[in-house]
Amino acid sequence: MLKDLIKLNRSYRKFYEAEININTLKELIELAKLSPSPRNLQALKFIISNNKKTNNNIFEQLAWAGYITDWNGPEKGERPSAYIIILGDKNLSDNFERDFIYTASGIVSQSILLGAIEKELGGCIIAAIKKNKIKEILNISDDLEILLVIALGKPKEEIIIERVKNNDIKYWRDENEAHHVPKREIEELIIKIID
Repeated sequence: MLKDLIKLNRSYRKFYEAEININTLKELIELAKLSPSPRNLQALKFIISNNKKTNNNIFEQLAWAGYITDWNGPEKGERPSAYIIILGDKNLSDNFERDFIYTASGIVSQSILLGAIEKELGGCIIAAIKKNKIKEILNISDDLEILLVIALGKPKEEIIIERVKNNDIKYWRDENEAHHVPKREIEELIIKIID
């Protein structure tokens, strides 16, 4: 059921470093291809990597879990096994700020991550990126703009969804390294019902 997939689709930040083959990554891009696109431009492009050396270089250019200030991201042995870099093709659109960061890249990211969950993988959408450094590392041309990075792997952490208390929405880790994610109640989200 879709609700079960969505419940499992958390921002995983620790992984078993099990290989993800290129065909699996291509299958996830197929889901992205089938996703809606503003004005049907289909201006998003993708770079996929399951190469350890390249992955290490990408990893160094990402910021992890901003609310957890005493943690610098996954340790060696818990890092993502693959990455999908989502790019905007400037030859097809010049307005990625409005159309693509907030709509298409989000929709595509959700499609990819739901597909990953279905394959017993998990991931994390990352927007805190040293874009210029990744462009240099991956030799990305100037007509492509880095929008988001999706880190992927076999999840190695427990994520607990709980109620927001005292309006504190910051996620946190407990003494057992379980990751707690506060979520607002549905009554706070629906501001009006017109029946």
